[in-house]
Amino acid sequence: MRASLLKIAICIGFFFATIPVFAQDANELFNTATGFIRSGDYSNAILVLNQAITMEPDNTQYKKQLGFAYWLQGDMSKAKSTIEPLLNKKDADAQLYQIAGNIYQAKQEWKTAQKLYEKGLKRFPESGELYNDNGQLLMFLKIYEGGMANWLKGIEKDPSFPGNYYNACRAYSYVKDPSWIIIYGEIFVNLESYTERTAEVRTMLIDAYKKLYNDPTLMTQALADLENERKSKKTSASEFADAYKASMGKQTSVVMTGIDPESLVMVRTRFLLDWFNFSGVKFPYALFDYQRNLLKEGLFDAYTQWIFGPVSNQSAFKAWTNMHKAEYDAFLQYQRTHPLKVRPDEYYNDNRFSLAR
Repeated sequence: MRASLLKIAICIGFFFATIPVFAQDANELFNTATGFIRSGDYSNAILVLNQAITMEPDNTQYKKQLGFAYWLQGDMSKAKSTIEPLLNKKDADAQLYQIAGNIYQAKQEWKTAQKLYEKGLKRFPESGELYNDNGQLLMFLKIYEGGMANWLKGIEKDPSFPGNYYNACRAYSYVKDPSWIIIYGEIFVNLESYTERTAEVRTMLIDAYKKLYNDPTLMTQALADLENERKSKKTSASEFADAYKASMGKQTSVVMTGIDPESLVMVRTRFLLDWFNFSGVKFPYALFDYQRNLLKEGLFDAYTQWIFGPVSNQSAFKAWTNMHKAEYDAFLQYQRTHPLKVRPDEYYNDNRFSLAR
């Protein structure tokens, strides 16, 4: 959470490129302070920000950055007294509520923090960051369904923010059905590709495929449910998940000798062919379109290796990339120029899921 906020604070500096010339000196001080925060020199950041605020005492962004610097330094009393007066200002933003919530959590004022997140979400209902932080707090308070609901709502409202996918995957590891780990986990590793969390989710992904195919009743039940839903001609919240599992169930013979990157290439290729024959029109989904595009480009093998190879067998992955260097380099180039872009109108929630620990 600290690292996420630090990235946000650094990015705030771009906002001030449009400040008028007469405020340029204060803007330069703000940018200097941001550099100190980036390097971990919070005392100097606080000193410089106070100078900027002296020049522009009504600047909410400067004060927000000062409160954030106090939080990073560990001075929660000053952080709180700096941030609290800003919350009701017209130019308050979602990041301000996020910082304030983390200050209250650091002071162990859990209920105040939770109420603040809820207030912030009323003002900024599209903020993935606030849903993410509120969900984490609710989980800490053992309000598990509430926490999960926030992460899923964050995915719906702000589908390009990776944190909610990450936390939803971790939560889904406590339920029987791993299909949403497979779906959300792959989206996450595309949105956040090179962090410690990426390695964690890659492991969760390959384990989820094993869990899915170790329990064939998940897929046979999904097929039965799907047939009933189609006979009734009523679209349910769970139909997308049932269609997904039913299609995956048709690929069981491919994994008879185990789950590894090579077998997953076959499973996922056959799934795509089946999906776009039977469900792709009714349930458009950016992830599956992205997979199909990679398949058409001849890069799907390399993409699947990129996801699963490092956690399946590192030496085998290294050998594969050495033997297929041109193909793997072509995939990496394609990934840089054609990243996965999730679409805001493609949210399918399976309301049968409940979290139990």
